[in-house]
Amino acid sequence: MARPSTLGELRSSSWKSRSVKDEIRENLVVALREERELFPGIVGYDRTVIPQIVNALLSRHDLILLGLRGQAKSRILRHLSAFLDDEIPVIAGSPLNDDPFRPVTVPAQRLVAEHGDATPIEWMPRERRFEEKLATPDVTMADLIGDIDPIKAATERRNYADPEIIHFGIIPRMNRGIFAINELPDLQPRIQVGLLNLMQEKDIQIRGFPIRLPLDVLMVYSANPEDYTNRGNIITPLKDRIGSQIVTHYPRTLAEAVTITGQEAWTERSSGVTVVIPDLFREIIEETAIQARESEFVDQSSGVSVRLTITLLENLVSNLERRGLATGDTKVYPRLVDLRAALSAVTGKIELVYEGEQEGAETVARHVLGKAVRDVFLGLFPEVHTRGKRRPPRDVLEELTDPEPPARERSATTNTAIYQPIVQWFSSGNSLDLSDDTPFAEHLASLRLVTGLEECVRTHVQVETEGELAGVMELVLDGLHQCSLLAKEDEDAGVGYRDMIGAMFQQMEGIE
Repeated sequence: MARPSTLGELRSSSWKSRSVKDEIRENLVVALREERELFPGIVGYDRTVIPQIVNALLSRHDLILLGLRGQAKSRILRHLSAFLDDEIPVIAGSPLNDDPFRPVTVPAQRLVAEHGDATPIEWMPRERRFEEKLATPDVTMADLIGDIDPIKAATERRNYADPEIIHFGIIPRMNRGIFAINELPDLQPRIQVGLLNLMQEKDIQIRGFPIRLPLDVLMVYSANPEDYTNRGNIITPLKDRIGSQIVTHYPRTLAEAVTITGQEAWTERSSGVTVVIPDLFREIIEETAIQARESEFVDQSSGVSVRLTITLLENLVSNLERRGLATGDTKVYPRLVDLRAALSAVTGKIELVYEGEQEGAETVARHVLGKAVRDVFLGLFPEVHTRGKRRPPRDVLEELTDPEPPARERSATTNTAIYQPIVQWFSSGNSLDLSDDTPFAEHLASLRLVTGLEECVRTHVQVETEGELAGVMELVLDGLHQCSLLAKEDEDAGVGYRDMIGAMFQQMEGIE
């Protein structure tokens, strides 16, 4: 069926004029009745954020999303356009997408008066009815609302008070659509006052000339909470006129975090190398972000974006891809040393407090990765320090390396007996160097040299491939290091695991 192309044909059709908020509300009601997925790709908000957004839209509210970096605020705002009609009619050539039944601009009103039912109609797709603007201190009222066009005034010999010489800004041009402002606190207070008048009174002032424009716009915003930012504030009168304030959050479960990273990261490569990322390494990556969000070296008011885990996973895949191409391995599994090589994705994603800056971004990144490894290790294997608190390394080693501890001590060391052969192997003068560029067969053979390591892994973790086995074996070594049972030396080509006591004496000799 052909769409109406004139005002007369539109009047004869079944199309009815609606405000954009009514349009969104009615389309949302249909989507809820049909049990459609409202925000595809948004994970972890089903019981928290999304119900609040639905309530706001059903209430025909302007809304603001408050949250730290990387909490899908912008993505949610962009998806709101999915609740608009596929197309709507506008008066052809009108500057502000005028409703054919209710034109608001002088040119559109004149066109309807002159042509009547013959007024030409265009159809505007939903993609053109959403626009966003990143708020920065240099944004002006002319950018958002508009300004007088002196050239047009001079050319057409019009008075500056004539509304037809106004060059409209981005918000009026989104009439009958959705306009989003990201990072609202960065907008200067005097500009926020202009938004206040536009939302409440439907009037604007340009160069001192008051102009009433009954614009039909759904205004949506995003921002960091006011007490989390030093860059600016949302003025109270504007905040009071925003109908719904919705607080977002980071993933609340590990499964949600893994799902988000998995769907956002670019892991499907076409280099001929098959990269396999076991669940263990996905957990370590997510735990790294969790530890960063709890670290005393990281500015928690800035937040730690989920982009950290996305880029860390992508860097990990790239490192595996690079090794596969260099060694000729067609199927590559990750190693912990690969994560160390991928830490450039972390250093640029965290804001440090003063103490963190003193330590250095790379040191902090390794610190949070180490804590992540420790937590994942202790989630799979028995607790190393079973007495409730960590003891000095010498006491722990004496207990672990003693084949027959005193009877009163046995109950305290039962869980750690599995680690005795591993620690004894290192305390006997052995060491192990691991790299991210050695072929897999050589890497696995090196790990199997450590007495009791493979038995420890197979006793507590079910592994299906040798690639997974090697990854978990390395996890045990690094976990024991994080629990102060083994020493680790960071080297240019990888890491080296050593006896803890021997490393301490060697360090003391170096000081002397």
